[in-house]
Amino acid sequence: MSRLRRLVPAPLASVVLLASWLALARSVSVAHVLLGLGLALVVPWLTSKLRATSVHAQKPLTIARFVITVAYDVLVSNVVVASGVVTWRWRRPRSKFVVVPLELRDPVGLAALAMVTTIVPGTVWSELALDRGALLLHVWNVGEEQAFVARFKARYEKPLKEIFE
Repeated sequence: MSRLRRLVPAPLASVVLLASWLALARSVSVAHVLLGLGLALVVPWLTSKLRATSVHAQKPLTIARFVITVAYDVLVSNVVVASGVVTWRWRRPRSKFVVVPLELRDPVGLAALAMVTTIVPGTVWSELALDRGALLLHVWNVGEEQAFVARFKARYEKPLKEIFE
């Protein structure tokens, strides 16, 4: 079993990589299957040191609510940013850097927060303080800064803290 684990350190990732490769190639020819298998074996092996050794995600209902919240925010933010781009000449967005104090310390939780911040249109993760106590975000259109920080913490940081800590 340990030999197999050394050869395929992340079996699920390998399967997803192979399926993704074949879907992107839109072909199941021998050459694409072999290339996909090569990628599916090599990439997880090369990146094994980058993965967290153990992730203890808890509270499946919180995870489900969080995923729904993020999906909703992505959809709404797309509409808001698109309308802001269209009305740019008449109403300029109030973009600025915002410092968000953090309570979340778990590295996997912070990585999830970084991904969420990046996929929601209108926000970009800019910098994490060395002590992981604050996050610098660039926000495309900020209304009241304190209200933005409170909403960000309630919608993203609090659930991730429940899930990972």
